[in-house]
Amino acid sequence: MLNIREYIEETVSISDADWQFFSSKLICRSFKKKAMILNMGDTENYISFIEKGIARFVIPKEDVDKEITFGFCFKNEFISAYDSFLLRKPALYNVQALTPITMWSISYADLQEVYQHTVIGNLIGRLSSERLFLIKSKREQSLLNETATERYLKLFTDRPKLIKEIPLKYIASYIGVTPQALSRIRKQIS
Repeated sequence: MLNIREYIEETVSISDADWQFFSSKLICRSFKKKAMILNMGDTENYISFIEKGIARFVIPKEDVDKEITFGFCFKNEFISAYDSFLLRKPALYNVQALTPITMWSISYADLQEVYQHTVIGNLIGRLSSERLFLIKSKREQSLLNETATERYLKLFTDRPKLIKEIPLKYIASYIGVTPQALSRIRKQIS
């Protein structure tokens, strides 16, 4: 849980009283590898901070090979089906644990209480939403401005451990190519 405080305090200092109130609302949730953190059709009730593990955002298809992976979240990052969380509507995708995952979560209702009863609450909410937005924006710009090879290379510059921890079929889907095309890209850059 201290990782969250350190992460927040990279940007702003948080008083012990505000931290006490905020951290009292956090619950630890753990998921096994491949477990669903959120199923499509369920409403997201949490914003979470990953203490360890990797999750993926996926649009399921009848043919599992046609699923679309459109995002990953890693240790020391916020994770949420944020559109579902904000709008209080069912998610249009799944959130799945790719590895065993441990996260600290705050519910929608508890976050509203933090907003109302702490000096720092709105800033914590803004910080997490800004970070989630920046991840989404960076992804969209990458899809519009970079080739698949550039996206692949950038992914591993930013996240060098990915190659060992994420199946290549998910990486292929994430960069917008077939597994066969990813195989060709990998041969070209080897």
